[in-house]
Amino acid sequence: MELSNSIFFVLSSWFLFFLVVARKESTLETSEDAIEAIANHYQTVRLSSFISSSICSPTINGNKKRGSLEVVHKHGPCSKLSDSMVKPLTVEEIFSHDQSRVDSIIKTRKKDIQGSKTTLIAKSGRSIGTGNYIVTVALGTPKKLLTLIFDTGSDLTWTQCQPCAGSCYSQIEPIFQPSSSTTYSNITCNSTECSGLSSATGYPPLCESSTCVYRIQYGDGSITAGFFAKDKLTLFPDDPIEGFFFGCGQLNEGLFRGAAGLIGLGRDKLSLVLQSAKKYGKVFSYCLPSTASSTGYLTFGSSGIDSNVTYTPLSKSQGNSFYGLDLEAIYVGGNKLSISPTVFATSGMIIDSGTVITRLPPTAYSALRKAFRAEMTQYPLTKSASSLLDTCYDLSKYSDVTIPKISVVWGGNVNVEIPPQGILYPIEDQVYCLAFAGNRDDSDFGIFGNTQQKTLEVVYDVSAGKVGFAPGGC
Repeated sequence: MELSNSIFFVLSSWFLFFLVVARKESTLETSEDAIEAIANHYQTVRLSSFISSSICSPTINGNKKRGSLEVVHKHGPCSKLSDSMVKPLTVEEIFSHDQSRVDSIIKTRKKDIQGSKTTLIAKSGRSIGTGNYIVTVALGTPKKLLTLIFDTGSDLTWTQCQPCAGSCYSQIEPIFQPSSSTTYSNITCNSTECSGLSSATGYPPLCESSTCVYRIQYGDGSITAGFFAKDKLTLFPDDPIEGFFFGCGQLNEGLFRGAAGLIGLGRDKLSLVLQSAKKYGKVFSYCLPSTASSTGYLTFGSSGIDSNVTYTPLSKSQGNSFYGLDLEAIYVGGNKLSISPTVFATSGMIIDSGTVITRLPPTAYSALRKAFRAEMTQYPLTKSASSLLDTCYDLSKYSDVTIPKISVVWGGNVNVEIPPQGILYPIEDQVYCLAFAGNRDDSDFGIFGNTQQKTLEVVYDVSAGKVGFAPGGC
């Protein structure tokens, strides 16, 4: 006979009270003080809140905001992409693709052996990763709907186009036909925009019959190439972006299957963010859903941004290629981890919508893992099949779990509490792991991944050079 959920919750809270008191050798004089300490630094959550259901449950927040697109997980029930077209990845496949993306991002940053100057090499070395969050936009006249991966780590927006010169992969909507759009035109080779492809893609443009040709090869072997063009992009009804520059891909292969292409939300002048600057002021925000069976949003412009957003300056040390942030501290269960500031200063940090698991310098991750394990001794550690996550628990006997709160402190003393779904990651039946990983070397820069961003409203104000965070975005 098992304890009911309500009784278990009461007992776990009671147990945690004594655990906190004993562990910290507290001098709290009243039970009210102890309860307040628990509430501030620990949280009890249902394990079912980490698991996606088979039914789509749209989130209300954000859907009514001006300039808002619905964000869905590529493999969830809210997605239009069918399992026959896009086979769901196993957890190990997700982590494998994720590591490829991390490796390729890290390779874009190398230090000049003759000095301390940091240079960026070709962006084509990046991997698309899992490409797990998608939105739907319209292109051309008349408008044709396209489902695209959105990515803060890419600059050029592209979609598959007819005729396919070599190969095109399967996608949910009909492939875009340029000849059917009255507002479509190719870009000439001698144009300023064509020469700008080098910084946006990492490859110099090619020229065919005076028409500019773009090409991108990703670190995982995925490729896209075709004519560089412009057309009308419609994100929201009656609010089109005229003359939007994009890649019209006629040779496309790789991990994009199902989606028609990609929206680039990077910092280059050819990104959607800068091309729409007159409309939206170089400001966009998003909220990633808590699970694959719920929805989030992607918004453009400052209208409707949560007034509780706190901002941290973009780091100048990471150049203009990535959205760099300055990580200053990590807290676990209310305790600041003993990590030298030089550890974070040496590695640097970026925020990325396409990386799944947050990567930390190994010195920082080791301190996080040690502190988290010390706070989770009431749950049995277990080995898992994961090659990436190494702190896992067998929670088969529990329906609720009490975990320490984890927060990160960005530059300007901006404290961001990680949502529960960003602390534990379900990797197999009843096995949950700490959802952070260490890089191979302290010199490899860290990445704040999308798992830790779930349910946060994340605001990018490129014009003001800052990124903001607010809880409860979706």
